[in-house]
Amino acid sequence: MKLVRYGDRYGAKIPCILDDEGLARDASSIAHDFGPRTLSADLLDTLRETDPKALPLANIEGMRMAPPVAQPFNIWCIGLNYSDHAAEAGLPVPNEPILFNKSTATYCGPNDDILYSPKMTKLDWEVELGIVISKPALNIPKAEAMDYVAGFVVVNDLSERAWQMERSGQWVKGKSFPNFCPTGPYLVTPDEVGDVQSLGMWLDVNGKRMQTGNTGTMIFDVATIVSYMTEFTRLEPGDLICTGTPPGVGAGMKPPVWLKQGDVVSLGIDGLGKQTQTVVDL
Repeated sequence: MKLVRYGDRYGAKIPCILDDEGLARDASSIAHDFGPRTLSADLLDTLRETDPKALPLANIEGMRMAPPVAQPFNIWCIGLNYSDHAAEAGLPVPNEPILFNKSTATYCGPNDDILYSPKMTKLDWEVELGIVISKPALNIPKAEAMDYVAGFVVVNDLSERAWQMERSGQWVKGKSFPNFCPTGPYLVTPDEVGDVQSLGMWLDVNGKRMQTGNTGTMIFDVATIVSYMTEFTRLEPGDLICTGTPPGVGAGMKPPVWLKQGDVVSLGIDGLGKQTQTVVDL
């Protein structure tokens, strides 16, 4: 099952299910929205049992594609979670997941513009698999972790490397500018994804392939990440976990390559769809 939402950034959204022809069906008769206050295992079961073609076609012509889930309470990130990316960065493979936050103000639609501040000098890209949580989770064993996953999304975990690595403080400083977390286009439920640890990933800048990877090289898999995090915090419905990126980021190039105004970034993951963003002046 693929869930998608349409609507202006600050206005009401139309929650939709995609039918087997890829057409958006208006699911607002079942849920007024897909988000932290509505997303649940019960809702997902109801949607899964609904024949999408029994729902009306959504009137979305000319509408913006929103993130597939309303703004989460928390955005979490896992650093250096691909063995080949750790090697690219010249850093040791971590013994435990490296956990940090990204401001929820970064959350935006999959095709929204990337905002470029005049104070930026090292703007970078990262294609990532995102996990969306379906119900509150605390102290969850790994064997039960997938029961708490609503589905998966494509994320571009944008970073300003100078702020992240060269300014004092934590990584969150370089990860939290507005529109630094394009998410979507779809939330794809685990039953449709299949083996989430065997998905191809890619990212292009101006049509040139920069990142090629596979979730099979993740150091800590999805179930491990979810279980591990619930040792330290309670995950809430709608929470987004960005699980790390494969090699090919701008900081890893020799010499480094940074995004600039006018650049077009396209990225995707097998079965989860594609995003495209343009870098524009703030």
